[in-house]
Amino acid sequence: MKKDENNNELRSEYKREDLGEGIRGKHYEDYRQANNLVLLDPDVAKAFPDDKSVNDALKSLIKTDPASTDSTGALG
Repeated sequence: MKKDENNNELRSEYKREDLGEGIRGKHYEDYRQANNLVLLDPDVAKAFPDDKSVNDALKSLIKTDPASTDSTGALG
């Protein structure tokens, strides 16, 4: 696909060949490392209305049992 410097408008239609080869999962690992998404069971989600309440509960649990974390503070 050649770049036309005089025409900055979008085409009304694109062909698949114009878009290049797609690579499935190309950014998956980067996304996974950058996002720590945890899904709660529905009954647990009812007890915690937002992320702050979940974090507060987990932090209080960690404080009550320091042996459950390693020296970096991560759960062990």
